[in-house]
Amino acid sequence: MKFVFVSNYFNHHQHAFSNEMFRLTNGEYRFISTKQIGQERLKMGWSEPKESYVLHFDENPEYCRKLIDSAEVVLWGEATEELLKNRLKDGKLVFKCSERLYKTGVKRYTLFPRRVINYFRWGRYDNLYLLCASAYCAEDYALTGNFIGKAYKWGYFPDTKRYDNIEDLFAEKKKNCSPLILWVGRFIGWKHPDAALRAAKRLNDNGLDFEMCIIGGGELEETVKSLVTEYHLENKVRLLGTMKPEEVRSYMERANIYLLTSDRNEGWGAVLNESMNSGCAVVANKEIGSAPYLLDSDVNGLVYSNEDELYKNVEMLIKNPKMQEELGRNAYKTVTDVWNAEAAAGRLLEFVTSFRTSGSFEKYDGGPLSRA
Repeated sequence: MKFVFVSNYFNHHQHAFSNEMFRLTNGEYRFISTKQIGQERLKMGWSEPKESYVLHFDENPEYCRKLIDSAEVVLWGEATEELLKNRLKDGKLVFKCSERLYKTGVKRYTLFPRRVINYFRWGRYDNLYLLCASAYCAEDYALTGNFIGKAYKWGYFPDTKRYDNIEDLFAEKKKNCSPLILWVGRFIGWKHPDAALRAAKRLNDNGLDFEMCIIGGGELEETVKSLVTEYHLENKVRLLGTMKPEEVRSYMERANIYLLTSDRNEGWGAVLNESMNSGCAVVANKEIGSAPYLLDSDVNGLVYSNEDELYKNVEMLIKNPKMQEELGRNAYKTVTDVWNAEAAAGRLLEFVTSFRTSGSFEKYDGGPLSRA
């Protein structure tokens, strides 16, 4: 069965899923990249793909168009609709992979004209389904009258590590002299590195023992540095700059607590997958696209709605090492059992096989390809 994934560019968040799809389809999988990776991403340690199944549209557009038109199934990521028009009209199966539509909110008076426009974009095609890379995706599309009853849970699936002995991972975390709190991301407004620092200030003011590492860089770098000084956190917070993805994972493996402070502009947040896979006790903003899918609060992580809740959750974890470890173990199990590339690829193939034979698919109660 031939699968094509067409999107803007290939990155390490799609690597594991693509490898598994290539394996399961016996080499009948291609990823078509329509853009080059930006310089900002390259500076963060991302790299150009070397995999044989990755094709660049600009290098051979005619061949890529033929693949898109002829494949049994196409996954449609960040790519122009023009590339999909032929197979949509021909009734061939397409899965639109999308984060939420309205990251900055929506004005109600705009919904009716958007319903009309988006009916012609998506709604008139019975062969088009939605894979939701955000827990808020299906609701946003439903506001436009689209994909109602045709939306399924999806996401990003970075490489999943399975440790030979999980006890070694948690033994490494116990070596920290103080609880290690980690924050990773670009220093931009909607990721809110300042929220992590305000939580650190309160922890420090209240005499709690901790160490915080912040990995990243960006336009707010000077602001972040000045806040560390203003809040007198020089002995508590280390700014480590940008790192390659594999270096970030090594810090996650050492960390006890991971903070994810982005707001609703964070479509998914693959660092949540990675930090859970690394056995961290995660404290995440509930508005992050991946949080409601991956986290069951008080079971495998903690969610918050405001900065006071963020602080209280971190304080509780620092005071309760047993809870730290329990949440971290459950988080690891969530990723290795359900929310990973192997499970997603296998379920997608089952979905397509079932759909082509019976016209329906209702197998999973949770995880990838369950109803959104």
